Amino acid sequence: MMKTFTTLITAGALLLAQSASASPAVDAMLKVYSDTGAGPFSAEAGERMWQEKHSYAEIPTERSCVSCHTNNLSDSGQHVKTHKVIKPMAPTVNAERLTDTKQIEKWFMRNCKWTIGRECSPQEKGDFLLFIQKSGV
Repeated sequence: MMKTFTTLITAGALLLAQSASASPAVDAMLKVYSDTGAGPFSAEAGERMWQEKHSYAEIPTERSCVSCHTNNLSDSGQHVKTHKVIKPMAPTVNAERLTDTKQIEKWFMRNCKWTIGRECSPQEKGDFLLFIQKSGV
């Protein structure tokens, strides 16, 4: 009886973790990026880019994703210029994250240009998506 109960609890936990990390929108975007020749994608590369500091001629100080979104994707962030609160990036905490392909592309366009001074490549986008999807799991 105890073994059956333990097996059921383990199976439930695995299903919950799988559903928390699975996103049809992410899968669709990864396919789009793969079709351009990008990949394989890496959550570790996405995490390195998340931490990486950038500077370019148009900005007086260094910027990184962490500047607004924090190191812990389960926490709320704050935009360094507007001071607006940014909801957590981790899909396990914020169910709205990574659910809409148009929103994903919109924010990549805006945030990549603001943070690194250019659009992110399909490879970078795929790496970021895996990192964000994995966060909080």
